[in-house]
Amino acid sequence: MSFNNLDTLYRQVIMDHYKNPRNKGKLEEGSVTVDMNNPTCGDRIHLTMKVENGKVVDAKFEGEGCSISMASASMMTQAIKGKDLDTALRLSSIFSDMMQGKDYDDDIDLGDIEALQGVSKFPARIKCATLAWKAMEKGLRNEQ
Repeated sequence: MSFNNLDTLYRQVIMDHYKNPRNKGKLEEGSVTVDMNNPTCGDRIHLTMKVENGKVVDAKFEGEGCSISMASASMMTQAIKGKDLDTALRLSSIFSDMMQGKDYDDDIDLGDIEALQGVSKFPARIKCATLAWKAMEKGLRNEQ
């Protein structure tokens, strides 16, 4: 597949998550709750996660922001559901490396998340892509 076709595919994946977000909403009582925002661009997220026996059983988000921020939140909630805390935090570390243009451990299938790798070429947008991930890290580190 040529670079242009791959770039187009990645854009389509991002827009699909933006227009049809997965796990949009809020979990009720007994969940881990984190509110974060990116004051430089106005993105904000309210992340709720249900953690039981060291696993993320469910995750939902609400918020406002650009397509990259909201698509990333959608992808992140999909990726961490059913994962133990260490694996979820490891995914966040891998995502951070990918956003910084570093080589990253690819032994875990990132699925749709790989569509965001092009964001690393646009430093001003990296904070948009990482907002939900930083919220997840903050919430899970408090659970550990």
